[in-house]
Amino acid sequence: MEKVVAVLMTADGDDDWCERLRGPVAAAIVQLGVPGLSVNVRDGAVRDSLMTFTTLDPPVAAVVSMWTQQCYGEQLAAALALLQKEAAHLAAYLVTESVPLAPPVDSGSRTPGLANIALLRRPPGLDQETWLNRWQRDHTPVAIETQATFGYTQNWVVRALTPHAPAIAGIVEELFPAEAVSDLKAFFGAADEDDLHNRLNRMLASTTAFGANENIDTVPTSRYLIKTPFRT
Repeated sequence: MEKVVAVLMTADGDDDWCERLRGPVAAAIVQLGVPGLSVNVRDGAVRDSLMTFTTLDPPVAAVVSMWTQQCYGEQLAAALALLQKEAAHLAAYLVTESVPLAPPVDSGSRTPGLANIALLRRPPGLDQETWLNRWQRDHTPVAIETQATFGYTQNWVVRALTPHAPAIAGIVEELFPAEAVSDLKAFFGAADEDDLHNRLNRMLASTTAFGANENIDTVPTSRYLIKTPFRT
């Protein structure tokens, strides 16, 4: 089984659009028989998050994760065709998934809190092996220790599946308490200003080591696990 992450870019992603994507569009994808589906939408509950950075134009308004038997099969092609109708630009990526901190698996409802998604780019001067080691082996424990995460998923991009897809090396989803939308202390799990400062410094040093301190998109979303591909 393979995982594909689709990134939907549009300037028109209002709450009606978000509801349609996680409702009838998601239902139509499930009808195709995909083993697993989650939909992340940048809706009113999280849209004004402090931790938002955008380089893409139009910006990312949703991220859809699908599990399929064949990333090159008719099932996925049909799913991407449905998503393409909803976006100004659609980019899909075949990924390998690592889950350092397992997210909730209750299907069909909104996961509480903020699902912050980061699109990572590998700096030209950093070879792939070094970049992966610094991201996954070195940075992972720092990210978990310095932030108030209760779910952490890393997707290393194997290749793009759609034409003209932006060059993305990794896609991260981290889950935070709802207060993290507007409160940096809640985002980092800091007890006071000194603690926040220390956590920010550790985080910055760690992200700088693999180039995630710049040229990054962070997208605040609401997460909907529509169908889990794994038995619980």
